Amino acid sequence: MQADYVIIGSGSAGSAMAYRLSEDGKHSVIVIEAGGTDFGPFIQMPGALAWPMSMKRYNWGYLSEPEPNLNNRRITAPRGKVIGGSSSINGLVYVRGHAEDYNRWEELGATGWAYADVLPYFKRMEHSHGGEKGWRGTDGPLHVRRGPMTNPLFHAFIQAGAQAGFEMTEDYNGSKQEGFGLMEQTIHNGRRWSAANAYLRPALKRPNVSLVRGFANRVVIENGRATGVEIEQRGGTKIIKANREVIVAASSFNSPKLLMLSGIGPADHLKQMGIEVKADRPGVGANLQDHMEFYFQQVSTKPVSLYSWLPWFWQGVAGAQWLLSKGGLGASNQFEACAFLRSTPGLKQPDIQYHFLPVAISYDGKAAAKSHGFQVHVGYNLSKSRGSVTLRSADPHDDPVLRFNYMSHPEDWEKFRHCVRLTRDIFRQKAFDDYRGPEIQPGETVETDAQIDDFLREHLESAYHPCGTCRMGRAEDPMAVVDPECRVIGVEGLRVADSSIFPHVTYGNLNGPSIMTGEKAADHILGRQPLPRSNQEPWVNPRAAASDR
Repeated sequence: MQADYVIIGSGSAGSAMAYRLSEDGKHSVIVIEAGGTDFGPFIQMPGALAWPMSMKRYNWGYLSEPEPNLNNRRITAPRGKVIGGSSSINGLVYVRGHAEDYNRWEELGATGWAYADVLPYFKRMEHSHGGEKGWRGTDGPLHVRRGPMTNPLFHAFIQAGAQAGFEMTEDYNGSKQEGFGLMEQTIHNGRRWSAANAYLRPALKRPNVSLVRGFANRVVIENGRATGVEIEQRGGTKIIKANREVIVAASSFNSPKLLMLSGIGPADHLKQMGIEVKADRPGVGANLQDHMEFYFQQVSTKPVSLYSWLPWFWQGVAGAQWLLSKGGLGASNQFEACAFLRSTPGLKQPDIQYHFLPVAISYDGKAAAKSHGFQVHVGYNLSKSRGSVTLRSADPHDDPVLRFNYMSHPEDWEKFRHCVRLTRDIFRQKAFDDYRGPEIQPGETVETDAQIDDFLREHLESAYHPCGTCRMGRAEDPMAVVDPECRVIGVEGLRVADSSIFPHVTYGNLNGPSIMTGEKAADHILGRQPLPRSNQEPWVNPRAAASDR
């Protein structure tokens, strides 16, 4: 029960690190995972994505505290509790983020994480099918593809964007993110291409990598150095010894929780919990950020949506088709068209994101209306609202306390009202004339700022992109938790590498940036020279100063 490197968490970053740290055969690696197997169609079939997220078997099942700006609703906050972590229960959408996101990271103290630094790692990890030449990787472990785009509603959405005067993009993960285009998916040969399939399984074939099933209670710290991990296994506790380093990659909720349980965090909070303070780091659990979204839903007057496939019988047919051939509707997450837009002139980067879906449905898979329909998930992605993760008690089995403080910045309300009105503008374009029926949600009567705000308070949901709770920054920054090499400040032999170290939320879905973080962190851990910086310049909208389109 010892290895050179002990990684807590087999998720997006943890699996990538297990693969890279063991690659040359010189070091032994143990990955600790509390969850079970990812075997079976609920996880592996892309079309079944609504299932694993709602199953306690695969999900930590966290809820926020009542959110004061959202009618005191408790917002669901899923994280993967399974091999592959959240990459095994997510929506399979692949977004790198915008160049400005990473330049902002560097400005916030994450030296060496600017866009020019991280682009080579995105290329190293990708096997892109159909991406922009020269901007995308073609032989990495992570397969990324576009959907078949057989439904006419996808094409109507993209055409409506052009008719509304917005940019088009051939590859939003290439030189030009802004615009309407085809959405990319982490799907390969009809299966979910999670971090477990891309990285962990190949790594586990090596003699120097092993997976240990167990619940991590705390990191063992002796004389200021992390020496191992205490885990619970079959009712007893064991220590897994780390000869070189312990690496925490347990999510933006569980990574700060583990640090605090280990005595690393805000001293006053730890003392209240009766935990001995090993390192006073007030930034642990602070700076919680997320993306919010709502569903804008419209009736379709033509029977072209996926509504016909929602009854149990037809879901069974789609499932059988997938089991037999890895094809059919089950082989796509159905997010095949998207848009990345700027909310106002003068912005350097897009800040509003659209996922288009050719059915009007809620996240639990139930129909939103008894008719054919279509919808977009739309959200403002660069909120200034900040929350926190704290301990409920010193018992490792107690859920952490999640306070997002969603919509606590006035700008959030302005931007989300704009999202409602902008979506109406897009759905009113000529491309939708053959399909557009009544508006299901928010509904035609929801027009004034006050009416829109009432709708948002009741219908905004998390997009499940939490980050920032173990923020990376300069070693002398009192609120930084890790330095730019992912080392926990004030403790030897301990690193954190997952979405919790993001200084600022990236624009778009977080799975891609989380895997990139694991890839880059592995080079820091091994003491390697980082990959050479890129000199490629991303596209900038020439009308950015004067127009939002």
